[in-house]
Amino acid sequence: LHLYEEVLNLIKRSGVDVVINFTAGMGGALVLGSADQPMPLDAVGTDMAGATERLLHVKELLPEICTLDCGTFNFGNENYVLANTPAMLKEMAAQVLNCGVKPEIEIFDTGHLWLAEWLHGQGLLSDPVMVQLCMGIRWGAPDDLTTLNALIERLPEDWTFSAFSIGRNQLPYTSVALAAGGHIRVGLEDNLWLDKGLLATNGALVARAVVIAEAMGSRIMSAKDVREKLKLQKRW
Repeated sequence: LHLYEEVLNLIKRSGVDVVINFTAGMGGALVLGSADQPMPLDAVGTDMAGATERLLHVKELLPEICTLDCGTFNFGNENYVLANTPAMLKEMAAQVLNCGVKPEIEIFDTGHLWLAEWLHGQGLLSDPVMVQLCMGIRWGAPDDLTTLNALIERLPEDWTFSAFSIGRNQLPYTSVALAAGGHIRVGLEDNLWLDKGLLATNGALVARAVVIAEAMGSRIMSAKDVREKLKLQKRW
């Protein structure tokens, strides 16, 4: 909690108006022992936590947005599973809704979108729904255009979406997401390089994404614009 609070205070002191988005993805790592002996779980890699614990920093600091990883899938290699059960997501969505924070629905595969629609149907996701299509993450949805288009075609018309890929495809995917009618995401979480052999910074990645977007005729929204579009509550 104190690390999130420290970052939030640094942003406040900077005087720069940005939309605050905290992750709530931790607490879902399930690492099995081995293929032949899955139990006991790997104590070092596993960090499973309950819905309330995963959202402590969100409810205490009240960012405008927090992530909600909307499903379970094999992650990376070996025995790692990113575990987000329907019951867990239902409880997390309810708690996020109750504290007035907008969930950023993280979609890693087609079934996750189906689950998001199920949550929305129960009144657990506030409108307008905000979706992040997370492409190219092993072993979720690959970042080819056919898969991306299939996900977009399934989105309800009034949902807002962004799309990104990881590694070398992150910056090229900004143009793909824009051409598909969506918004964009870049950052060091998904890609370390600005150019071949040149390590990136978050600032440099954002600046490059702005160049790409404006060259395509798109306009970069201000924090105020984003709050109005997504009906966000600013509390700082």
